[in-house]
Amino acid sequence: MSLKSLLQKEVLQIRRNSFLPRLILMFPIMIMCVMPWVMNMEVKNLKVDVVDLECSQQSQRLVADIQHSRYFDFQSMKPSYKIALQKIEQNETDVVVVIPQDYSKNLTSGQDKPQVLIAANAVNGVKGAMGTAYLSQMVMMNAYPTLGALQERVSILPLYNKNQNFKLYMIPALYAIIIMLMTGYLPTLNIVGEKEAGTMEQINVTPVKKREFILAKLIPYWGIALFIITICLLLSWGLYGIVPQGSVWLIYLLSLLLSLFFSSLGLIISNYSDTMQQSVFVMWFFVMILMLLSGLFTPTRSMPPWAYLTTYVNPLSYFIEAIRTVFIRGGSLADIASQVLALLGISSVMSLWAVLSYKKNS
Repeated sequence: MSLKSLLQKEVLQIRRNSFLPRLILMFPIMIMCVMPWVMNMEVKNLKVDVVDLECSQQSQRLVADIQHSRYFDFQSMKPSYKIALQKIEQNETDVVVVIPQDYSKNLTSGQDKPQVLIAANAVNGVKGAMGTAYLSQMVMMNAYPTLGALQERVSILPLYNKNQNFKLYMIPALYAIIIMLMTGYLPTLNIVGEKEAGTMEQINVTPVKKREFILAKLIPYWGIALFIITICLLLSWGLYGIVPQGSVWLIYLLSLLLSLFFSSLGLIISNYSDTMQQSVFVMWFFVMILMLLSGLFTPTRSMPPWAYLTTYVNPLSYFIEAIRTVFIRGGSLADIASQVLALLGISSVMSLWAVLSYKKNS
Protein backbone atom coordinates (compact mmCIF):
# COMPACT_ATOMS: atom_id res chain seq x y z
CA MET A 1 0.00 0.00 0.00
CA SER A 2 1.61 3.26 -1.16
CA LEU A 3 1.45 6.74 0.35
CA LYS A 4 -0.98 7.78 -2.38
CA SER A 5 -3.39 4.99 -1.42
CA LEU A 6 -3.17 5.93 2.24
CA LEU A 7 -3.92 9.55 1.42
CA GLN A 8 -6.95 8.52 -0.62
CA LYS A 9 -8.14 6.48 2.35
CA GLU A 10 -7.82 9.46 4.71
CA VAL A 11 -9.61 11.82 2.32
CA LEU A 12 -12.44 9.33 1.84
CA GLN A 13 -12.79 8.94 5.61
CA ILE A 14 -13.13 12.70 6.04
CA ARG A 15 -15.59 13.04 3.13
CA ARG A 16 -17.78 10.17 4.28
CA ASN A 17 -18.01 11.57 7.79
CA SER A 18 -21.19 13.66 7.85
CA PHE A 19 -19.92 15.88 10.68
CA LEU A 20 -16.27 16.69 9.86
CA PRO A 21 -16.75 18.59 6.56
CA ARG A 22 -19.40 20.79 8.20
CA LEU A 23 -17.16 21.39 11.20
CA ILE A 24 -14.18 22.31 9.01
CA LEU A 25 -16.32 24.84 7.14
CA MET A 26 -18.49 26.28 9.92
CA PHE A 27 -16.00 26.49 12.78
CA PRO A 28 -13.73 29.20 11.27
CA ILE A 29 -16.78 31.08 9.99
CA MET A 30 -18.37 31.20 13.44
CA ILE A 31 -15.12 32.19 15.14
CA MET A 32 -14.37 34.99 12.67
CA CYS A 33 -17.93 36.32 12.71
CA VAL A 34 -18.32 36.44 16.50
CA MET A 35 -15.00 36.56 18.34
CA PRO A 36 -13.50 39.82 16.94
CA TRP A 37 -16.52 41.67 18.38
CA VAL A 38 -16.39 40.15 21.86
CA MET A 39 -12.62 39.69 22.41
CA ASN A 40 -12.01 43.33 23.26
CA MET A 41 -9.78 44.29 26.19
CA GLU A 42 -11.10 47.85 26.27
CA VAL A 43 -13.23 48.46 29.36
CA LYS A 44 -16.53 50.25 28.67
CA ASN A 45 -19.98 50.74 30.23
CA LEU A 46 -18.71 50.85 33.82
CA LYS A 47 -21.63 51.51 36.17
CA VAL A 48 -20.85 54.65 38.17
CA ASP A 49 -22.63 56.24 41.15
CA VAL A 50 -21.64 59.72 42.34
CA VAL A 51 -21.85 61.13 45.85
CA ASP A 52 -21.65 64.93 45.57
CA LEU A 53 -21.29 66.38 49.06
CA GLU A 54 -20.69 69.91 47.79
CA CYS A 55 -23.09 70.46 44.84
CA SER A 56 -21.07 73.35 43.48
CA GLN A 57 -20.57 74.43 39.90
CA GLN A 58 -17.13 72.78 39.86
CA SER A 59 -18.41 69.46 41.20
CA GLN A 60 -21.36 69.50 38.79
CA ARG A 61 -18.93 69.93 35.93
CA LEU A 62 -17.13 66.77 37.03
CA VAL A 63 -20.45 64.90 37.23
CA ALA A 64 -21.36 66.08 33.72
CA ASP A 65 -18.02 64.82 32.40
CA ILE A 66 -18.74 61.39 33.87
CA GLN A 67 -22.26 61.37 32.43
CA HIS A 68 -21.07 62.14 28.91
CA SER A 69 -18.10 59.77 28.87
CA ARG A 70 -18.38 56.77 26.55
CA TYR A 71 -16.56 54.63 29.09
CA PHE A 72 -19.10 55.01 31.92
CA ASP A 73 -22.75 54.20 32.43
CA PHE A 74 -23.89 56.85 34.91
CA GLN A 75 -26.38 55.29 37.33
CA SER A 76 -27.51 57.92 39.80
CA MET A 77 -26.55 60.41 42.50
CA LYS A 78 -26.38 58.95 46.00
CA PRO A 79 -26.79 60.95 49.23
CA SER A 80 -23.93 59.22 51.09
CA TYR A 81 -20.97 56.96 50.58
CA LYS A 82 -22.54 54.29 52.80
CA ILE A 83 -25.59 53.98 50.55
CA ALA A 84 -23.42 53.94 47.41
CA LEU A 85 -21.21 51.24 48.91
CA GLN A 86 -24.24 49.02 49.40
CA LYS A 87 -24.81 49.15 45.64
CA ILE A 88 -21.27 47.86 45.09
CA GLU A 89 -21.83 45.08 47.60
CA GLN A 90 -25.03 44.15 45.73
CA ASN A 91 -23.03 44.11 42.47
CA GLU A 92 -25.25 46.83 40.98
CA THR A 93 -22.44 49.40 40.69
CA ASP A 94 -18.82 49.11 39.58
CA VAL A 95 -17.37 52.43 40.80
CA VAL A 96 -18.38 55.09 43.32
CA VAL A 97 -17.04 58.65 43.09
CA VAL A 98 -17.26 60.77 46.24
CA ILE A 99 -16.79 64.53 45.81
CA PRO A 100 -16.04 65.96 49.29
CA GLN A 101 -17.17 69.20 50.86
CA ASP A 102 -14.99 72.26 50.17
CA TYR A 103 -13.90 70.65 46.89
CA SER A 104 -14.11 73.95 44.98
CA LYS A 105 -12.59 75.94 47.85
CA ASN A 106 -9.55 73.68 48.06
CA LEU A 107 -9.30 73.72 44.29
CA THR A 108 -9.19 77.52 44.04
CA SER A 109 -7.11 78.22 47.16
CA GLY A 110 -4.29 75.96 46.14
CA GLN A 111 -3.35 75.33 49.76
CA ASP A 112 -4.97 71.93 50.12
CA LYS A 113 -5.12 69.56 47.23
CA PRO A 114 -8.72 68.59 46.42
CA GLN A 115 -9.25 64.93 47.26
CA VAL A 116 -11.83 62.84 45.43
CA LEU A 117 -12.55 59.31 46.60
CA ILE A 118 -12.86 56.64 43.91
CA ALA A 119 -14.06 53.28 45.27
CA ALA A 120 -14.03 50.47 42.71
CA ASN A 121 -15.33 46.92 42.78
CA ALA A 122 -12.11 45.03 42.10
CA VAL A 123 -13.55 41.51 42.05
CA ASN A 124 -12.82 41.82 38.34
CA GLY A 125 -9.27 43.18 38.61
CA VAL A 126 -9.04 44.44 35.03
CA LYS A 127 -12.34 46.29 35.21
CA GLY A 128 -11.47 47.81 38.60
CA ALA A 129 -8.00 48.94 37.57
CA MET A 130 -9.03 50.39 34.23
CA GLY A 131 -12.10 52.07 35.70
CA THR A 132 -10.11 53.85 38.40
CA ALA A 133 -7.50 54.86 35.83
CA TYR A 134 -10.12 56.43 33.55
CA LEU A 135 -11.80 58.25 36.42
CA SER A 136 -8.52 59.43 37.92
CA GLN A 137 -7.54 61.01 34.62
CA MET A 138 -10.97 62.65 34.34
CA VAL A 139 -10.70 64.09 37.87
CA MET A 140 -7.24 65.46 37.15
CA MET A 141 -8.40 67.07 33.91
CA ASN A 142 -11.36 68.65 35.69
CA ALA A 143 -9.27 69.95 38.59
CA TYR A 144 -6.37 71.23 36.50
CA PRO A 145 -7.56 72.41 33.05
CA THR A 146 -4.02 73.54 32.23
CA LEU A 147 -2.97 69.89 32.45
CA GLY A 148 -5.42 69.08 29.65
CA ALA A 149 -4.06 71.92 27.56
CA LEU A 150 -0.54 70.59 28.13
CA GLN A 151 -1.56 67.07 27.07
CA GLU A 152 -3.01 68.46 23.85
CA ARG A 153 0.47 69.66 22.94
CA VAL A 154 1.86 66.13 23.23
CA SER A 155 1.81 64.36 19.87
CA ILE A 156 1.11 60.62 19.96
CA LEU A 157 1.90 58.63 16.81
CA PRO A 158 0.73 54.99 16.96
CA LEU A 159 2.81 53.04 14.47
CA TYR A 160 1.35 50.31 12.22
CA ASN A 161 -2.07 50.15 13.94
CA LYS A 162 -2.76 53.87 13.63
CA ASN A 163 -6.46 53.70 14.52
CA GLN A 164 -5.69 51.38 17.46
CA ASN A 165 -8.25 48.94 16.13
CA PHE A 166 -8.38 46.04 18.57
CA LYS A 167 -9.79 43.72 15.90
CA LEU A 168 -6.58 44.17 13.91
CA TYR A 169 -4.67 42.95 16.96
CA MET A 170 -6.94 39.99 17.76
CA ILE A 171 -7.67 38.55 14.30
CA PRO A 172 -4.15 37.07 13.83
CA ALA A 173 -4.50 35.50 17.29
CA LEU A 174 -7.79 33.94 16.20
CA TYR A 175 -5.97 32.32 13.28
CA ALA A 176 -3.73 30.63 15.83
CA ILE A 177 -6.67 29.39 17.90
CA ILE A 178 -8.50 27.98 14.87
CA ILE A 179 -5.44 26.16 13.53
CA MET A 180 -4.58 24.85 16.98
CA LEU A 181 -8.02 23.39 17.61
CA MET A 182 -8.74 22.05 14.13
CA THR A 183 -5.35 20.52 13.30
CA GLY A 184 -4.74 19.42 16.88
CA TYR A 185 -7.92 17.68 17.94
CA LEU A 186 -8.87 16.04 14.64
CA PRO A 187 -5.63 14.01 14.29
CA THR A 188 -5.79 13.22 18.02
CA LEU A 189 -9.10 11.46 17.52
CA ASN A 190 -8.07 9.83 14.25
CA ILE A 191 -5.80 6.99 15.32
CA VAL A 192 -7.69 6.41 18.57
CA GLY A 193 -10.90 6.12 16.56
CA GLU A 194 -9.29 3.53 14.31
CA LYS A 195 -8.04 1.64 17.38
CA GLU A 196 -11.55 1.47 18.78
CA ALA A 197 -12.99 0.51 15.38
CA GLY A 198 -10.41 -2.27 14.93
CA THR A 199 -9.00 -0.99 11.62
CA MET A 200 -5.55 -0.45 13.16
CA GLU A 201 -5.11 -4.23 13.45
CA GLN A 202 -5.72 -4.54 9.72
CA ILE A 203 -3.22 -1.79 8.91
CA ASN A 204 -0.60 -3.36 11.17
CA VAL A 205 -0.50 -6.55 9.09
CA THR A 206 0.12 -4.64 5.86
CA PRO A 207 3.65 -3.74 4.64
CA VAL A 208 3.03 -0.04 5.29
CA LYS A 209 6.04 1.80 6.65
CA LYS A 210 5.64 3.90 9.77
CA ARG A 211 6.86 6.99 7.93
CA GLU A 212 4.27 6.61 5.18
CA PHE A 213 1.48 5.94 7.65
CA ILE A 214 2.21 9.06 9.73
CA LEU A 215 2.62 11.23 6.62
CA ALA A 216 -0.75 10.03 5.36
CA LYS A 217 -2.24 11.11 8.68
CA LEU A 218 -0.53 14.53 8.65
CA ILE A 219 -0.86 15.74 5.06
CA PRO A 220 -4.69 16.02 4.96
CA TYR A 221 -4.65 18.30 7.97
CA TRP A 222 -2.08 20.57 6.35
CA GLY A 223 -4.56 20.97 3.51
CA ILE A 224 -7.32 21.64 6.02
CA ALA A 225 -5.12 24.32 7.65
CA LEU A 226 -4.60 26.07 4.29
CA PHE A 227 -8.34 25.90 3.58
CA ILE A 228 -9.18 27.35 6.99
CA ILE A 229 -6.68 30.21 6.64
CA THR A 230 -8.12 31.05 3.22
CA ILE A 231 -11.60 31.31 4.74
CA CYS A 232 -10.27 33.46 7.60
CA LEU A 233 -8.46 35.84 5.25
CA LEU A 234 -11.56 36.25 3.10
CA LEU A 235 -13.76 36.88 6.15
CA SER A 236 -11.26 39.38 7.58
CA TRP A 237 -11.42 41.31 4.33
CA GLY A 238 -15.14 40.93 3.69
CA LEU A 239 -16.49 41.57 7.21
CA TYR A 240 -13.98 43.99 8.71
CA GLY A 241 -12.06 45.41 5.76
CA ILE A 242 -8.81 44.13 7.32
CA VAL A 243 -6.13 42.76 5.00
CA PRO A 244 -2.56 41.68 5.77
CA GLN A 245 0.06 44.39 5.36
CA GLY A 246 2.69 41.79 4.49
CA SER A 247 2.81 38.84 2.11
CA VAL A 248 -0.10 36.39 2.26
CA TRP A 249 2.31 33.57 1.39
CA LEU A 250 4.17 34.15 4.64
CA ILE A 251 0.89 33.70 6.51
CA TYR A 252 0.37 30.40 4.69
CA LEU A 253 3.92 29.34 5.54
CA LEU A 254 3.46 30.10 9.24
CA SER A 255 0.11 28.30 9.23
CA LEU A 256 1.66 25.20 7.68
CA LEU A 257 4.42 25.11 10.28
CA LEU A 258 1.97 25.53 13.16
CA SER A 259 -0.36 22.87 11.74
CA LEU A 260 2.64 20.54 11.41
CA PHE A 261 3.34 20.94 15.12
CA PHE A 262 -0.22 20.46 16.36
CA SER A 263 -1.07 17.62 13.98
CA SER A 264 2.14 15.86 15.09
CA LEU A 265 1.27 16.51 18.74
CA GLY A 266 -2.19 15.10 18.13
CA LEU A 267 -0.77 11.94 16.58
CA ILE A 268 1.72 11.51 19.43
CA ILE A 269 -1.08 11.74 21.97
CA SER A 270 -3.25 9.30 19.99
CA ASN A 271 -0.35 6.85 19.70
CA TYR A 272 -0.06 6.72 23.49
CA SER A 273 -3.83 6.76 24.18
CA ASP A 274 -6.22 3.83 24.24
CA THR A 275 -9.54 5.68 24.34
CA MET A 276 -10.97 8.88 22.86
CA GLN A 277 -11.70 10.31 26.30
CA GLN A 278 -8.09 9.89 27.33
CA SER A 279 -6.75 11.54 24.17
CA VAL A 280 -9.20 14.46 24.38
CA PHE A 281 -8.29 15.31 27.97
CA VAL A 282 -4.55 15.05 27.34
CA MET A 283 -4.83 17.26 24.26
CA TRP A 284 -6.96 19.77 26.19
CA PHE A 285 -4.26 19.96 28.86
CA PHE A 286 -1.52 20.79 26.36
CA VAL A 287 -3.71 23.23 24.40
CA MET A 288 -4.54 25.22 27.53
CA ILE A 289 -0.93 25.35 28.71
CA LEU A 290 0.43 26.39 25.32
CA MET A 291 -2.29 29.01 24.81
CA LEU A 292 -2.02 30.64 28.25
CA LEU A 293 1.79 30.83 28.10
CA SER A 294 2.02 32.05 24.50
CA GLY A 295 1.26 35.76 24.82
CA LEU A 296 -2.00 35.28 22.95
CA PHE A 297 -3.95 37.61 25.24
CA THR A 298 -1.34 39.17 27.53
CA PRO A 299 2.25 40.31 26.83
CA THR A 300 4.79 37.61 27.59
CA ARG A 301 7.06 40.15 29.29
CA SER A 302 4.40 40.54 31.99
CA MET A 303 4.94 36.93 33.06
CA PRO A 304 7.26 35.91 35.91
CA PRO A 305 10.80 35.10 34.69
CA TRP A 306 10.33 31.33 35.11
CA ALA A 307 7.11 31.43 33.06
CA TYR A 308 8.66 33.63 30.38
CA LEU A 309 11.33 30.97 29.79
CA THR A 310 8.62 28.60 28.53
CA THR A 311 8.00 30.86 25.53
CA TYR A 312 11.32 29.71 24.06
CA VAL A 313 9.88 26.21 23.52
CA ASN A 314 6.30 27.28 22.83
CA PRO A 315 5.60 27.24 19.07
CA LEU A 316 2.38 29.19 19.56
CA SER A 317 4.40 32.10 20.94
CA TYR A 318 6.63 32.18 17.84
CA PHE A 319 3.61 31.93 15.54
CA ILE A 320 1.72 34.80 17.19
CA GLU A 321 4.74 37.08 17.18
CA ALA A 322 5.50 36.29 13.54
CA ILE A 323 1.97 36.53 12.15
CA ARG A 324 1.34 39.85 13.90
CA THR A 325 4.59 41.13 12.43
CA VAL A 326 3.46 40.14 8.94
CA PHE A 327 -0.22 40.95 9.31
CA ILE A 328 0.00 44.30 11.13
CA ARG A 329 3.50 45.66 10.47
CA GLY A 330 3.99 44.23 6.98
CA GLY A 331 7.17 42.36 7.92
CA SER A 332 9.14 40.36 5.38
CA LEU A 333 10.66 36.88 5.64
CA ALA A 334 13.87 38.42 6.98
CA ASP A 335 11.91 40.05 9.82
CA ILE A 336 10.45 36.72 10.97
CA ALA A 337 13.37 34.44 10.07
CA SER A 338 14.11 33.55 13.70
CA GLN A 339 10.46 32.64 14.38
CA VAL A 340 10.23 30.57 11.18
CA LEU A 341 13.38 28.63 12.05
CA ALA A 342 12.16 28.03 15.60
CA LEU A 343 8.79 26.79 14.34
CA LEU A 344 10.48 24.59 11.76
CA GLY A 345 12.82 23.09 14.35
CA ILE A 346 10.14 22.38 16.98
CA SER A 347 7.68 21.02 14.40
CA SER A 348 10.34 18.75 12.86
CA VAL A 349 11.16 17.28 16.26
CA MET A 350 7.46 16.65 16.93
CA SER A 351 6.89 15.02 13.55
CA LEU A 352 9.90 12.72 14.10
CA TRP A 353 8.51 11.84 17.51
CA ALA A 354 5.14 11.07 15.93
CA VAL A 355 6.81 8.56 13.57
CA LEU A 356 8.86 6.93 16.33
CA SER A 357 5.94 6.72 18.78
CA TYR A 358 3.77 4.77 16.34
CA LYS A 359 4.18 1.11 17.17
CA LYS A 360 3.07 -0.70 14.05
CA ASN A 361 2.95 -4.18 15.56
CA SER A 362 1.12 -3.21 18.75
